[in-house]
This record gives sequence, structure tokens and C-alpha cells, in this order.
Amino acid sequence: MTDVFVDSFVHALGERKAHVSETGAAGHLMSSAQDLESAGFRWHHVCEPTTGAYDLARNVTAQLADSGRLGDVDAIVYATCLPGNGNAGDPAAWERSRDVKHLMDFPAGRLQADFGLGKAVVIGLNQQACTAMLGSLRLAGAMLRAEEDWERVLCVTADRFPEGARYEQAYNLISDGAAACVVSREPAAFRLVTAHQITNGGLGQADDDETVGMYFAYTHRLVRETLTRAGLSAADLDWVVTQNTNDKAWQILARLLGVDAGKVFFSSMRDVGHVISADNIINLAELIASGRLRPGQYVALVMAGFGLNWQCVILQATESFAA
Repeated sequence: MTDVFVDSFVHALGERKAHVSETGAAGHLMSSAQDLESAGFRWHHVCEPTTGAYDLARNVTAQLADSGRLGDVDAIVYATCLPGNGNAGDPAAWERSRDVKHLMDFPAGRLQADFGLGKAVVIGLNQQACTAMLGSLRLAGAMLRAEEDWERVLCVTADRFPEGARYEQAYNLISDGAAACVVSREPAAFRLVTAHQITNGGLGQADDDETVGMYFAYTHRLVRETLTRAGLSAADLDWVVTQNTNDKAWQILARLLGVDAGKVFFSSMRDVGHVISADNIINLAELIASGRLRPGQYVALVMAGFGLNWQCVILQATESFAA
């Protein structure tokens, strides 16, 4: 099977940084600020009213372009959690005209045009909630293995909550934000070893308590099945890079999986909260910056989301990582 690689991790956050106590006092939480602080949350980032999800996507893509890491991509996989963020048009134009074309101003097409990526096909990925960025890696890898003349795929995720929304879901403090990376045939920092997804649509309307109740059993199953696909065991994992959720959750899951809790990494949580689909990329970038990763090490990226969806990607740091 053709090897594919992942590299060039970038992210962007909403412009306004707020403490959880400030957000609670403004009435923009469901839980008490004290409860969220006890779960490990401190700060989150909110977009200004004039900043849309597409602005965040453009920001991360510009970071890649400006640093020479974007390249000539063959496809753009543009992932969103909230369906409304899959339209860059003005909802007021639809309301005035009742012309549905205003609901089909696709941000992936805008991105292609804005960055001169004329040969890239565009694919919008949604209905995977917070797992969509990991889903985009899986899709990009599958396309590169199927399309013999393709070399590079840009994966982008971008979401912001609507004005007036409560910035909490399933007891997580939410940030507006985006992330991007490049999946390619060219050897790069990480080899994409395998990816796996579980969906239980029967739980699509689960409430927050039901969602939390399902989290442990399904995440345990997800990681075990992903390891089996990769021909690995829990002992082979050097790092588990998770979403930013209650900091006690992975103390429990690490014991259930037989993984050393010291291998679990989600260092950005206090500063950024849960950045919808971007957590894994932000935390992986911080792990790289820490200098603790070594070539040959296996890294599991794990995420749960509404739908209900669970996804896991296993990467292996390559010799290119040390270059």
C-alpha cells in the first residue's frame, strides 16, 4: 500500500480571549464557570462579530502559503462541524431574496480561488461534528492512494459559533477556531499509519449526560479497534494526543486502555478550551514544539463528536521529523 504523510500543522483562533468566569458572568455558559474550571478549563477564544468561519480558514491557509508549505495541491478537503459554517454567503441575502444560491456560497471554492489553487478539486466534509478534521485526514489518505497522479491534499477545518450562542457543549468550554495541514505522498514529518471511525446515528440526539455516558465505552472501543487495524498494541503507543475535554476523563481512559497516563497529551486545553475540530492539530503542534517527540514514535489522535461519532488516526514520526 502506498505510504502517505502528514505535515505542516497550523491553527487560528477567535480574536477575543475570555476567561471562563467572564463568559459565565455574561450568561454564555450552560454549566457554572466553577464547574468548568474544576474540569480544567480556563480560557477560550471568540470571534469578533465581523469574523466568519471562512476568515479563520483563510488565516490558516495563508500561514501555509506564506511559509512556502502550501504547494500545488490536488484537492482541498474543507471540514466543518456546524453545517452553517459550510456556507460563506450572507444569510440575510437569502432571507431578502429567497434565492437558495445564497445558501451555496461554498467556502472551499472560495479558498481555491483566493489562493490560486486552480487544479484542486474541492470537497466539503460535514456531519462528523468535532471529529471532522480527523475524517479529512482519512479521506485525504484514501484519495491519494486511489488517484495515482495526485501528490498533495490540503485539509482545513474552520468553525465559529453563531452570535449569541452559548460557548459550551457537553460540558466543554468552546473556542472559535480553525486548523490545517497537508497530506502528501512526499515523505514528511509523520506517516499516516491508519485511521478508523465509529458512528452511532441512533445517539444523534443524545443529551449532554448521555453523550458523556457513552464517551468512555466508545472511545475505548475506538482506540482498541484502531490499534488492531494498525497491527499494534496499546504498549506500542508513545503518545495519545486527545481533544480538550475534562482533564479527568483520560486518567480513566488511560487505565482502561493500559496506556501510561504520562503519554496522554492535551497541553493547550487551559489556554484555548475545546476548539471544535481543531484540538488534535493544536495539541500535536504543541507536542512537536516541546521537543519530546522522536523519530519512530507512534502517536494516536483521538476525538469524539456529536452524531455520535468517534475517530482515531495513528501517525508515526519519521526521520524527516528530525531533519
